[in-house]
Amino acid sequence: MDETTHIPHPAWSYPAVIYELNVRQLTPEGTFAAAEKHLPRLRELGIDAVWLMPIHPIGETNRKGTLGSYYAVRDYCGVNPEFGTMADFDRFVSTAHGLGLKVLLDWVANHTARDARWVTECPADWYERDAAGEPVVPNGWDDTAKLNYANRAVWQGQIDAMRFWLAEHGVDGFRCDMAMLVPTAFWQEAAAQLREVKHNLFMLAEAEQADLFDRAFDACYAWEMHHLMNDVAQQRVRVTSLRDYIYADRRRYPRSAMRLAFTSNHDENSWNGSEFARMGAAREIMAVFTFVVPRGLPLIYTGQEIGYDHSFAFFDRDPLPAYGSNPFSEFYRRLTALRHANPALASGERGGEMIEIRNNAEDCLMIAVREAEGNCVVAVMNLSPYAIHADYYTGIYAGMYTDAMTGRPGELRGHVEEDMAPWSYRILTR
Repeated sequence: MDETTHIPHPAWSYPAVIYELNVRQLTPEGTFAAAEKHLPRLRELGIDAVWLMPIHPIGETNRKGTLGSYYAVRDYCGVNPEFGTMADFDRFVSTAHGLGLKVLLDWVANHTARDARWVTECPADWYERDAAGEPVVPNGWDDTAKLNYANRAVWQGQIDAMRFWLAEHGVDGFRCDMAMLVPTAFWQEAAAQLREVKHNLFMLAEAEQADLFDRAFDACYAWEMHHLMNDVAQQRVRVTSLRDYIYADRRRYPRSAMRLAFTSNHDENSWNGSEFARMGAAREIMAVFTFVVPRGLPLIYTGQEIGYDHSFAFFDRDPLPAYGSNPFSEFYRRLTALRHANPALASGERGGEMIEIRNNAEDCLMIAVREAEGNCVVAVMNLSPYAIHADYYTGIYAGMYTDAMTGRPGELRGHVEEDMAPWSYRILTR
């Protein structure tokens, strides 16, 4: 892709760590007001931006479970009364901004609830219709109705609703659900209009097409990488597959592309299990991997920061238990500090590309170097369930470093021989 189509990312996003906040499950109350009390804790953890799962009123028709799917939106310009009032939401945003946190809203552009306001208030051709004249059900989601993007009025209706949240309620951007199901040209038009309202708008696509980076999005999901991480953890493939992916990914996307890197999110957690279930003993090193992978934009999902091994109910209340800071909190705090302190790990074009140190066990061991702005990070990762005897030459990367996870100084010798336990790692910085 021609790099001239790239719009510079907001400055805050390059070293950012994003937290996906499930309002329904974060607290026993499941409200904006209760979630607001957790914002200082998230900031102290090292979070830069909070992505809220959809906050809008949920449809009643074909409702799933007792409370329904966040992704069956009834009114794009309202808030779900389950969570509180618009004033409660505004206080949440104000508190977040006062702490230096950005707020991203989850935006569902492909479809609405079947009893959404638009179904009755807008012309019939705002929706795709079946032979009986009923709104089409997309992807088997029978609580939703497919919008008609052949109608440019739908484009402007979406853009006006997004503008409402930027201009009147101060949000900083959007995570766009299933972005590949609507035309890229729509996202380009939306981004152009919305950046007139907020020049440092941040846009994250739940999709992977490279053309989404053409004047539309700052970041997209790295779904393929995530599935490979699960496969490596379960030894369906070896680390060579993950290595091949990284080099192929470099060719597919512009240098400026940011890629959301995660070991869990709301979909994975609810439908495929927690990272404990999917990754087992590999869960820690895979979390580290998301913070050191080139172009990665790391994500932490609700409950991960306390090591909550649970698959949340999606359509009902299933809140986190009471908790305090624990070793998992400290682990993520060290990872966020690692990212913030090392420009080499920045997302997009500001971070360093990955250079590999070759070694004697490349079906298990990845040694990744990233450099930028005089900063160097060396990640030595045994991405396997096997104890290995590693043997490698560091060349120009030999020297004194700091171990990012312990804070202790150490030397990376010119020739290294070391025994490494399964799923073990060292992250060295200078």
